[in-house]
Amino acid sequence: MRTEVIIQEENRIDNTSLTRAGDIIRRGGLVAFPTETVYGLGGDGLNPESSRKIYEAKGRPSDNPLIIHICRMEDLYSIVKEVPESAKKLAEAFWPGPLTMILPKADCVPKETTGGLDTVAVRMPSHKVALAFIKEAGGFVAAPSANLSGKPSPTLAKYVVEDMDGRIDMIIDGGDIAIGLESTIVDLTGEVPMILRPGYITLEMLQDVLGEVTCDPTLLDGTCTDRPKAPGMRYRHYAPKGDMLIVEGSSDAVVSAINKMVAESKAQGLKTGVIATAENAEKYDADVVKIVGSRQEATAVAASLYRILREFDDEETDAIYSESFATDGIGQAIMNRLLKAAGHKYKNLWEDA
Repeated sequence: MRTEVIIQEENRIDNTSLTRAGDIIRRGGLVAFPTETVYGLGGDGLNPESSRKIYEAKGRPSDNPLIIHICRMEDLYSIVKEVPESAKKLAEAFWPGPLTMILPKADCVPKETTGGLDTVAVRMPSHKVALAFIKEAGGFVAAPSANLSGKPSPTLAKYVVEDMDGRIDMIIDGGDIAIGLESTIVDLTGEVPMILRPGYITLEMLQDVLGEVTCDPTLLDGTCTDRPKAPGMRYRHYAPKGDMLIVEGSSDAVVSAINKMVAESKAQGLKTGVIATAENAEKYDADVVKIVGSRQEATAVAASLYRILREFDDEETDAIYSESFATDGIGQAIMNRLLKAAGHKYKNLWEDA
């Protein structure tokens, strides 16, 4: 299969090209497209064969539900059995935007799209190219992130090309992605809304709108024996090729511990890397030091995290060590992704002291 790449800018949308992209979706093909979170791999959310193609292209387990992306609020009523008041409030507050809501699905949504579940995950992205593309595609685009399963999600089109060239029909290159982490997923089917995947829309933001909101307890606890409630969170995600370890403790202790482990890895002939904050970057002795951002600017850290993980792969880094981050606000999402990327390999220097 030849994969065509087209360029689309948010401030200068070429409707002719997007019409062609939409036609591909309507015919059952696959198109990768930019959103404000990460690049998505789109197919017709109401066509079971399209969903099967998405799973095949990604190498994704078929019990991992896909998110249906819409471009109009009224379309939500077509794919869910009922829209509760909580969903209306969240849509008014955060749509278009990086929030996915889980609701009981309507009969028109195939279980191939929902991973066999009777619920459907829905969101309305805010990226102008995404919204225009979804409209041209018929209004219901199922899309996980546009990467091979397990690898870091792409925030640059070149990484979509790296993973998907020859596997899908088209890639829409919309440039750099703003947020850099997947959408927050909140389950609205229980008595109390529950975050199943943290993201840019934080627990505190959701509580401001709905009052009581809980989090799946497995999100940041690698020792928890419970199964994550979101099927997709049961799998290793966002992982670079190299082995990765997260280190938590005081700033000086973390630098010292990481440099010691870097020296040990170098002695074994391994190429070493460190994910460092701007405050500590110059203190590390690794072969590759990547500045993820300032500890005082969590949104910047989130935006650069996946790019950095991909760059370690580009530079064939064998052993990667990362500073940890506070888990309030968007820090919860950052740490969730880091822990998943590291396979929950984590060293707590506070406990070792």
